[in-house]
Amino acid sequence: MLFRKIFIVILFTGFIQTANADQVISLNSPDGNIRLGFLQHTDGSIGYHIFFKGKTVIAESGLGLKLKTPDISLIKFDLSAIDSSAANESWKPVWGEVSSIRNNYKQLIVKLTERTGSGIQLQIIFRVFNDGVGFRYSFPQQPKLSHFVVADELTQFAVSGDHKTFWIPGDYDTNEFMYNTTKLSEVDASSSVMSQEISAKTFFDKNAVQTPLMMKSTDGLYINIHEAALVNYPAMNLLVDKSNLTLQAHLVPDAVGNKAYLQTPAVTPWRTIIVSDKATEILSSKLILNLNEPTTLTDVSWIKPQKMVGVWWEMHIGKSSWDYGGTQAGSTLSPHGRHGATTANVKKYIDFASRNGFDGVLVEGWNVGWEDWFGQWKEDVFDFVTPYPDFDLKELQNYAASKGVKIIMHHETSASVTNYERYMDTAYRFMKQFGYDVVKTGYVGRIIPRGEHHDGQWMVKHYERVLKKTASYKIMLDAHEPVRPTGLQRTYPNFLACEAARGNEFNAWSEGNKPEHETILAFTRLLGGPMDYTPGLFRIKLNQFDSTKKEQIHTTLCKQLALYVTMFSPLQMAADLPENYEAHMDAFQFIKDVAVDWDDTKILDAEPGDYVITARKAKGKEAWFLGAMTDENGRSFSTPLSFLTEGKKYRATIYRDGDNADWKNNPEAYTIEKFLVDHKTALRLKLAPGGGTAISFVPASAEEVKLLKIYK
Repeated sequence: MLFRKIFIVILFTGFIQTANADQVISLNSPDGNIRLGFLQHTDGSIGYHIFFKGKTVIAESGLGLKLKTPDISLIKFDLSAIDSSAANESWKPVWGEVSSIRNNYKQLIVKLTERTGSGIQLQIIFRVFNDGVGFRYSFPQQPKLSHFVVADELTQFAVSGDHKTFWIPGDYDTNEFMYNTTKLSEVDASSSVMSQEISAKTFFDKNAVQTPLMMKSTDGLYINIHEAALVNYPAMNLLVDKSNLTLQAHLVPDAVGNKAYLQTPAVTPWRTIIVSDKATEILSSKLILNLNEPTTLTDVSWIKPQKMVGVWWEMHIGKSSWDYGGTQAGSTLSPHGRHGATTANVKKYIDFASRNGFDGVLVEGWNVGWEDWFGQWKEDVFDFVTPYPDFDLKELQNYAASKGVKIIMHHETSASVTNYERYMDTAYRFMKQFGYDVVKTGYVGRIIPRGEHHDGQWMVKHYERVLKKTASYKIMLDAHEPVRPTGLQRTYPNFLACEAARGNEFNAWSEGNKPEHETILAFTRLLGGPMDYTPGLFRIKLNQFDSTKKEQIHTTLCKQLALYVTMFSPLQMAADLPENYEAHMDAFQFIKDVAVDWDDTKILDAEPGDYVITARKAKGKEAWFLGAMTDENGRSFSTPLSFLTEGKKYRATIYRDGDNADWKNNPEAYTIEKFLVDHKTALRLKLAPGGGTAISFVPASAEEVKLLKIYK
C-alpha cells in the first residue's frame, strides 16, 4: 500500500509539472506497448487518448454525460483524487476457447466533482491491458445525486485516419444486416438499411454504425471498438462525424426518448478499444471477457457444451411449416398436413441424433400460436406450455430418454416480452417436468411494451432477468434476436450462445450472406461472445423441395465444416436435414468428431474480410481441429503445425475443397485425405473461392504410423 500511494503522488506531480495549462495522467499497459492518457483542460473539460507502439489509436476524444434529471451536462470537472492499481491473475472459464485466461492490467480511477456547483461526483475507471483499453463511468453513492435519468452519453472515439471499416448500419432493433466494407468517411447506412428481409428495424441516422466496429488503419493497426458488461443500460451505437473522423456514442432510447434510469451507486458498461498490429491478436483477445464479473454460481456441473440437430432448417427451405393449421374454425385448428413438429418427425431426428452421438434435438413449432404470431404486434400469442395435437410431450420425453438424447425447448416470444415475463416461471417448470435443459428464445418482431426497442435498457434488463431465471432452474440459454453480446457469458455461464447477427438462415429466403460474411463476423460479432450461426449445411443449392427456388448458401461444403472451428460456440448445430447428411456421411464424420469446448486456441492466420485459419485443442483430449475459411477469392497457405505436441505423430484427416470446387458453380465438391504429420509439418492449404478446409488431428496408433503416408 505504501508503494501504491508513493506511485500516485509521483504520477500526479509529474503531470502537473509537465503540463501547466492542461493536465495529463498517463498509464501504460503491462508490456508498455499501449499508452493511455487522461486529459483535463483548464476549462474543466476532460478527454483521453490512446497510443500503440507510438502510433495514435484514438486521438484526443471527449468524455462526459448529459443528464435529463437533474438537467445538467457533466462535461466540466475539478479533479479531486486519483488512484491506481494493477492486477495479474488467471481464471478458469466454465467453458470456452481456452482452459485458463490471464487477466493482466493496470488501472487508473479518476475521481471528479462537477465544476458548476452541483456537487455531483463522477469517477472514470480505466483499465489498460496488453491488448487494449476499457473504461467506464461510475457514480458513487453521494449526497447530491441519487435517482437520475441519462439523456445522452458524450463519449467520443477520434480515430487517426480514414480507416478501412467493416460495419453494419446503426439500429435500435436488429443487427441482422449484411456487412459493408468502406472507408470510414464513406459510411452511408441509408443505402444498406432498406433490406426488407428483417422484420423489425429502426433506422435513425445515415451516419450511424453498430459495435463491434472493426477498422484497419493505413499504417497497419487493427482497431476494434465495442463494449463489455452491458447491464442495466442501453446498447451503444456510434455516429460518424465525417468532418473530423470522430465516432460519437449514441445510446438506444426508450419509448419516450430517455436513455437510462439509474440510481447511485451505478456504473455504465465498459467502452472497449482492442488494438494490435497483428490481426490474429484481435481474435485472441480476452479483454471483453476480463471486463465482466466472475460468476456467482457455485454449482456449474449442469452446464454442458453440446451439439444438436433440429426440426428447424426444413421450415426455412419449405419442406414443412411451424404452424399446425392455416385456418381456424371456431376454437378448432384445421391441420394443413405440413406441420414439422410432429411426434413421428421428431422421433426421426432423435434417432439420427442418437446414432451419431449428438446431445440434443431442437424442436421449433411444437406449441400452439404459430398461426397468429408473425407481424401482429399483439400479446398473448403463446403460453409456452400447450402443444399442438400432433406433438406428444410425454411420449417424446420417454423416447428421447431411451435414446440418450435431450430435446431442446423453443420459446418464440413474438417480441411480446411482457407476456413472456408473465409465463417464465410456468414455462421453466414445465421444461423441467418434461426433461428439457436448454431453451432457445426468440424475439422476432417489434417489442411489447410498444415503443421499447430490442437494444434499449428495458430489454437489456429483460435479457439479464432471463439469464438469472434460467440459471435458477438449471437451464441453459440460446437467445435469438437479442442485443449483441458483451461477454456476459463469464457472469452467466448458462448463456451458451445467441444469434445477434445475420445467421445462416438468411441464405434460405433472401439474397443470402456474401462469401466474406463469416470472415468479418470473426472480427466483429464474435468478439462479444459465441454465436449460434447454425453451420453444417451440406445441400448448398436450396431447390430440394421447390425446383424454382434460386437461393443457395454462399459457401462450399468444406467451408461449412470449417465454421465449427473458426466460429466458436459451445452450442453447435448440425443444421441440415438428416437425409442430406446421410448422402455425405464421410464428410459428416468431421461434424461428429469436432469438439465444442476447448483447452487451447491458436489463431494461425487472419485478415478481416478475407480469411481466418484457427486451430483448437479439444477439452481434456490430445485431439486438435483446424478450420480455414476464405471470402470469394481462392487462396493458398503454407500452415505450420507447430501447435502439435512435440514428439508425437498424428493422423491428420483433411476435408478440403475439390480441385474444381467453387462456392457458386461447384460448391459440394470435396476430397478427404489422411496423412501422418507432426509438429514440424507445414500443410499446404488450398481454399476454393468461398471455400474452406477442416482438419482433425488425433494421435496416431502404432499401426497408423506404419500404414499412413507421411505428409510432404
